[in-house]
Amino acid sequence: MITSELPVLQDSTNESGQADAVAVSVSVSELEDASEVKGKRKRGRPGRPPSANKKPRKSPAEKSQLAGSRGGRKANGVPQQNGDSEPVTLFEVVKMGKSAMQAVVDDWIESYKQDRDIALLDLINFFIQCSGCKGTVRIEMFRNMQNAEIIRKMTEEFDEDSGDYPLTMPGPQWKKFRSNFCEFIGVLIRQCQYSIIYDEYMMDTVISLLTGLSDSQVRAFRHTSTLAAMKLMTALVNVALNLSIHQDNTQRQYEAERNKIVGKRANEKLELLLEKRKELQENQDEIENMMNSIFKGIFVHRYRDAIAEIRAICIEEIGVWMKMYSDAFLNDSYLKYVGWTLHDRQGEVRLKCLKALQNLYTNRELFPKLELFTNRFKDRIVSMTLDKEYDVAVEAIRLVTLVLQGSEDALSNEDCENVYHLVYSAHRPVAIAAGEFLHRKLFSRHDPQAEEALAKRRGRNSPNGNLIRMLVLFFLESELHEHAAYLVDSLWESSQELLKDWECMTELLVEEAVQGEEVLSDRQETALIELMMCTIRQAAEAHPPVGRGTGKRVLTAKERKTQIDDKNKLTEHFIMALPMLLSKYQADSEKVANLLQIPQYFDLDIYSAGRMEKHLDALLKQIKFVVEKQTETDVLEACSKTYSILCSEEYTIMNRVDIARSQLIDELVDRFNHSVEELLQEGEEADDDDIYNVLSTLKRLTAFHNAHDLTKWDMFGNCYRLLKAGIEQGSMPEQIAVQALQCSHYSILWQLVTITEGSPSKDDLIALRKVVKSFLAVCQQCLSNVNTPVKEQAFMLLCDLLMIFSHQLTSGSREGLQPLVFNPDIPLQNELLSFVMDHVFIDQDDENQSMEGDEEDEANKIEALHKRRNLLAAFSKLIIYDIVDMHAAADIFKHYMKYYNDYGDIIKETLSKTRQTDKIQCAKTLILSLQQLFNELIQEQGPNLDRTSSHVSGIKELARRFALTFGLDQIKTREAVATLHKDGIEFAFKYQNPKGPEFPPPNLAFLEVLSEFSSKLLRQDKKTVHSYLEKFMSEQMMERREDVWLPLISYRNSLLTGGDEDRLSVTSGSSSSKSTSVRSKKGRPPLHKKRIEEDSVESSWIMRDTLQTPGALQTPQLTSTVLRENPRQAAEHIPDQDSEPGSETDYVHNQQMQMSWLGQQKLEDVNRKDRTGMNYMKARSGGVRQTVRGLMEDDAEPIFEDVMMSSRGQLEDMNEEFEDTMVIDLPPSRNRRERAELRPDFFDSAAIIEDDSGFGMPMF
Repeated sequence: MITSELPVLQDSTNESGQADAVAVSVSVSELEDASEVKGKRKRGRPGRPPSANKKPRKSPAEKSQLAGSRGGRKANGVPQQNGDSEPVTLFEVVKMGKSAMQAVVDDWIESYKQDRDIALLDLINFFIQCSGCKGTVRIEMFRNMQNAEIIRKMTEEFDEDSGDYPLTMPGPQWKKFRSNFCEFIGVLIRQCQYSIIYDEYMMDTVISLLTGLSDSQVRAFRHTSTLAAMKLMTALVNVALNLSIHQDNTQRQYEAERNKIVGKRANEKLELLLEKRKELQENQDEIENMMNSIFKGIFVHRYRDAIAEIRAICIEEIGVWMKMYSDAFLNDSYLKYVGWTLHDRQGEVRLKCLKALQNLYTNRELFPKLELFTNRFKDRIVSMTLDKEYDVAVEAIRLVTLVLQGSEDALSNEDCENVYHLVYSAHRPVAIAAGEFLHRKLFSRHDPQAEEALAKRRGRNSPNGNLIRMLVLFFLESELHEHAAYLVDSLWESSQELLKDWECMTELLVEEAVQGEEVLSDRQETALIELMMCTIRQAAEAHPPVGRGTGKRVLTAKERKTQIDDKNKLTEHFIMALPMLLSKYQADSEKVANLLQIPQYFDLDIYSAGRMEKHLDALLKQIKFVVEKQTETDVLEACSKTYSILCSEEYTIMNRVDIARSQLIDELVDRFNHSVEELLQEGEEADDDDIYNVLSTLKRLTAFHNAHDLTKWDMFGNCYRLLKAGIEQGSMPEQIAVQALQCSHYSILWQLVTITEGSPSKDDLIALRKVVKSFLAVCQQCLSNVNTPVKEQAFMLLCDLLMIFSHQLTSGSREGLQPLVFNPDIPLQNELLSFVMDHVFIDQDDENQSMEGDEEDEANKIEALHKRRNLLAAFSKLIIYDIVDMHAAADIFKHYMKYYNDYGDIIKETLSKTRQTDKIQCAKTLILSLQQLFNELIQEQGPNLDRTSSHVSGIKELARRFALTFGLDQIKTREAVATLHKDGIEFAFKYQNPKGPEFPPPNLAFLEVLSEFSSKLLRQDKKTVHSYLEKFMSEQMMERREDVWLPLISYRNSLLTGGDEDRLSVTSGSSSSKSTSVRSKKGRPPLHKKRIEEDSVESSWIMRDTLQTPGALQTPQLTSTVLRENPRQAAEHIPDQDSEPGSETDYVHNQQMQMSWLGQQKLEDVNRKDRTGMNYMKARSGGVRQTVRGLMEDDAEPIFEDVMMSSRGQLEDMNEEFEDTMVIDLPPSRNRRERAELRPDFFDSAAIIEDDSGFGMPMF
């Protein structure tokens, strides 16, 4: 039987797949041994040889029609259109899927009985065509050629233009084709299982063909034949299973008959049973040989195929075999293939392995056979719960859960802990699966009846007390207390009944512990209240917590009904239970803060509908007690929010709650006014009690003012008095100042709400303007306070109010609010900027080195960083919305590299938004930030900069990052980039060297930074910028070749990129003769042709505003575009040094400069060239070209890093240039290695420069 033979065949010594190790009816090595193939074919053929001139697919139809046994039959299962039409192929029948597969197979069997060769030829062509091959196997090829030759011939018929084939083509039709293809093979074997598959011809031919195709290098052949072979194997396994069942039945009948007494025994029946058993055994042997041929000839090679889909097919089918015929296949000889493939590098293959194993572990009767496999591969399965593919991780957790169900001892505590923590995963399916595992491990082992009996003895209504205690202990031991909502969501589907048992939770919290029951500790009570709060939220909102899922989805009718029922249930319970809980825990701020969130999930109509007003009064009474006892901000805000919810106008209880709230506010305001008067009267002599009374009452009122309009109580007056007194006396406690600032802010906002919602009078606007103006002045004065919390609070409120009362206040048909608009003056802007510089861009590492290992200190550092980020974001919003002048952003942009890890995202977003507002102003701001850094470096190191120092490299790197933000669309950023170059050139030549004109200007090295932006210029704009640069250059400057002049040479070369005549060489003087010879060999094009081409480009740029579509341009004047004007004339155009071109004043006020500097330069160049004319060109050409040639011949040594910097910047990080705002990676100086370890960057210039093999043209 197959149960005894197959395991031996699949022993590790036989995994090579050699067919000669087994006595099979057809040799798998037919491709090599042609004679053996032919011999076997002759054995299985009918005695009458078929006619040689038969047409392959027409003959069966003709014969069928002549026979007349099935009048009007379908050819291959499809009705014929007419008598002369060609029969439809098997491939087309299966592809269309319109006929029942049973009829298709029956027709093929009929044709097989008529002529086996022709029918098999149809089947062979079916497999060939299903692979996407357009070739057809002819009858002559089938009879005279070996399989290898046929496959080689069909390989040549493939369509090389497309890599798709039916199994990989998209669309519903081809998905249906795959299922039809698999169904056809299954039905074929099922219909042939009683006779045809044993004729030693059909199966031998099909298996031989599929084995050859599966070994092809053509993916389509390999994929299709493997799928066909695996489905064929599955069908044979089913046949073998049926044979095994028939054998067992026959054996039982034989034993029963043989055990009868001699007189009653039927010898004829015994002989028939023996004959039947022998026949079944022979058939079983035949099937075993077929399966062995497929397994060893195809599976053992293809389960490790290079294509993941093929590997997945093999693993999926072997799982089916092991489940279908476990007696034969469920052993270690086959399981090892699944175990090995658990390590596959493709997620889809690992997924198939896990699903195959799930089908096995679902059947608990199979666990004994899986024990050895479980021990061997358990660690791998557990580790797959952390798989990078979420689908694989989910299935791995489900498999581990099945293993746990089958055997409690199979998993160690460490294995379980690896799954436990996944309930806190952000990916919800993973968390849900882990929650199911946790439920099985912790909650499914209890005895419900015993628990219920124990609960009754203890006087409890719910039997879930111990389970809830267990859940609380698990939550505490996981030490992730802030993630209670995630834990509840993970268990929601598997343990929903337990999590909704709010009655049991309340009993554990409120009632005293009975005999034999452990008392909940304070920590456990806090955890239970937090979990209870999360279950209430989950039931009321019916969606996962923030961070899980893609957002709120539309609930089904059933889910909506469940949500309503749960909301009613929790409301009815907690309306009565919440006052008791608040009464017990009113002194515990953490517990009360959680409990006070419960009313927001109530159905408040139940108060009036159920006549439960007395419970409402009890709740309001307890909230009032909490307000009077607590001073924690979280608790007070929770009380304020609860009052706000209960005061909603849509509920009838609003009046009752409003009265209680007004009484509470009256008491607090009276107490506050009285304590303020006492504090101000005593002044510096005020004691701690006076300060505490003012602070505690002010905290409560500030919390309420956040959610309630307290304008009629006029909180602003006394708060303003406190602030003024603190400023004048300088002794106001910082907490009082902070709370007074916040309360005044709320008061102003509520007044603004009142004005915007109504029809304000002019007096109302004037009154509010006075209030805002006085408060802004106080906040500005508080910026110089000695207490940091006060300064930070004042800064944040200043930024918020300037944003609210900005020019945007009048948008949306609210022009009447114009009197309320405030624009910050220059001193206030400077003060805000100074505050950001002093409190945001600071380095705290030195201060906290002594406490680096302290967890609390790390938490404090994170909190401090969060505050600084908020300060920077508040000021950045003022810049983005044009409330503060954009040039103030220069001081922020210059810190981009140094503070990238802390504020990189904020600065990048600010840069992006400012560019959208005004590209030119943004460009001028960028160059201003680089100028500021350069000036700081000059002040530190002096005029003689070390150009190789890290400081200079840092500025150049920052410039390169700025250049990347301009993106790839040079037309869109044309004016901005040109303006940036103009400002940079003016800055470089701003001051003359006091030693004389033969020495470089002090800022000349800035041109090296500026060259980083040259790649962002259009070719014609480079010439314009170069012409502007020449205005500042003298003849002496062009002749200098010392190292200090290299920035100028580098910058000029970056502008002349593109093969211009005027390009300066930076090669050494020793190679002067070589340079000259090369230059003479190149020659020059005719001068007039060059002039016409270049001037045509420039003319099109000048006329860009008038020409809408490309067309014929007028013939330009014959003037050279590469000639510099006379230095004396150029001096006339150099800006006066007294005006300091490029200064901030110029930057802010010169609007003409911002509009179109390039256009002005173009027109100026044209006018100048018209004046100079051809005489000047002739006089000039000889001297200039001689000078250029002299510079090329006198070079000292090559300087590649400086010249190539701009080009490297253009290539590097090209993946970041596809947006106007780039995604800037980490700074390369110290984090380049870390970045490389995170993920490969295929656009990184370092990789491009190191490997030039992929480029067919020079990089630079």
